[in-house]
Amino acid sequence: MRKDYQIFTVFILILIIIPILIPQFHGTRHYIQIMIFVGIYSLITIGLNLLMGYAGQISVGHAAFFGLGAYTSGVLTGRFGFNPWLALILAVLITLMVAYLVGVPCLKLHGHYLAMATLAFGIIIYIVLNEWDRLTGGPSGLTGIPKISLFGYQLDSDLKYYAFVWSIVVLSVIFSINLIHSRMGRALRSVSGSEDAAKAMGVNTPRVKIQVFLISALYASIAGSLYAHYMNFISPSTFNLFFSLKLIIMVVLGGVGSIWGGILGALVITYLSNEWLSSLAEFELLTFGVVLLLMTIFLPDGIFGLIKRLGLGKKLAFQR
Repeated sequence: MRKDYQIFTVFILILIIIPILIPQFHGTRHYIQIMIFVGIYSLITIGLNLLMGYAGQISVGHAAFFGLGAYTSGVLTGRFGFNPWLALILAVLITLMVAYLVGVPCLKLHGHYLAMATLAFGIIIYIVLNEWDRLTGGPSGLTGIPKISLFGYQLDSDLKYYAFVWSIVVLSVIFSINLIHSRMGRALRSVSGSEDAAKAMGVNTPRVKIQVFLISALYASIAGSLYAHYMNFISPSTFNLFFSLKLIIMVVLGGVGSIWGGILGALVITYLSNEWLSSLAEFELLTFGVVLLLMTIFLPDGIFGLIKRLGLGKKLAFQR
């Protein structure tokens, strides 16, 4: 764990250096915006990696929790004038409630049955966001979402929001590191290995699975609120099935069962989406499908798995 925090210190230094270096190069200022999105998506992939990589539970509907957080914050602040912080807290509570109601029956399933159940949930939430136009704005989207402020300090620039978002990511990483090294983390790994064996050792597997499911939903909800208050506009198309699949690709690409893998996957996929693949339009989904297929065949442990095979894994990754 000590080495984990040594790498964590390097991570903090990189986050500090990035906004200092980027403005020095011509035509790179938009990279701060990209890094904001990387931070937002990293929150989701960290939680999803806890669920998939450590507990061994598959979710193909995490875009739904992302959307619930975004739309709850957006509707409460944009339509009803709530304080953004109060809206964020309420968004988390509502998302957790929905996650619990969905998770209790779904997590009794295994394998592709669980994947299909979470997929159905994601589609249902997308349809609700798309059809409930009187509240959500429907396909046209929701506008008028205010910027968020911190202690009266308006976060009205990309640099300020970068610092804000990545501060939250840092806190989530600290929490996740401690979680995976705790008794619950050991229980998660035992559930992933064999639920029957975990039960035999006295692990309350239903409770452990629902707890990690709720934690991953909480991360996604916070990310959704951050996204809504940064963009000031949201539409259902952002929270569709394709985005859920993209989240899984981020986790698989970076490395399942690695906290840093989720962040690395979010960085790579977000950069590719904004820089190289944005011109492909409908072929973007096909491209990501090919990437996922190749990763599954040739690099099943992701980029951090490759680093581990090169002998650097213990220094650069939080391994399972």
